[in-house]
Amino acid sequence: MTPEGLIVRLSRHEPKETMDRLVAAVTARGAAVVARVNHAAAAAAVGLALAPTEVLIFGNPKAGTPLMQAALTIGIDLPLRALVWRDASGATHVGYNDPRWLARRHGAEVGNEAILKAMADFLAAVAEEAAT
Repeated sequence: MTPEGLIVRLSRHEPKETMDRLVAAVTARGAAVVARVNHAAAAAAVGLALAPTEVLIFGNPKAGTPLMQAALTIGIDLPLRALVWRDASGATHVGYNDPRWLARRHGAEVGNEAILKAMADFLAAVAEEAAT
């Protein structure tokens, strides 16, 4: 089951390579990487096992700021993020929140349609590049 608002695509690469490719795609398009969170490494540090799972946090204030001006609460979901994980069957996935869903969640859609389309296009492009 895919959670509401989450867009997921299958990657043909291993999780680390998928994440490395995602970082390259994001930065090549001018977005700044804020953090790369390795959940599996954090789990291992406390003696717990977790399948490869990483989150990339990235963004561009020129895109995110107008959304925050419309609804400051969207700041809980910005900067953007993408999750790369290996499922129980061994498949690697890339997932990210649909920016339009985030905007609806916070009531920030009106007047931001062009920004939301650009964000959605950006996310689809970087996920595609990471996964193929």
